[in-house]
Amino acid sequence: MISADWVPAIGTAAAVLTTLCWVPQALKIIITRNTHSISLLTQTILVTGILMWLVYGLEMDDQPLIWANSVTLCLNALILGLKLRYG
Repeated sequence: MISADWVPAIGTAAAVLTTLCWVPQALKIIITRNTHSISLLTQTILVTGILMWLVYGLEMDDQPLIWANSVTLCLNALILGLKLRYG
């Protein structure tokens, strides 16, 4: 069992990592304009799910969920927009 003192740190680290992992993908698409290998359906479902997590975080007033999903939503909406633009 993990000590209760570590739980917020683990949650914060998880939020940072799962949010920042989208930065290299977004940058690669911006630079190359190549979205061929990205599934439009998968990206649409992902953006919808992230939006739902954000709404959940807002309703629960859970700041880590709100901040992590706000940034993740922006990055993934950008990727989705670039997919729609570049095919």
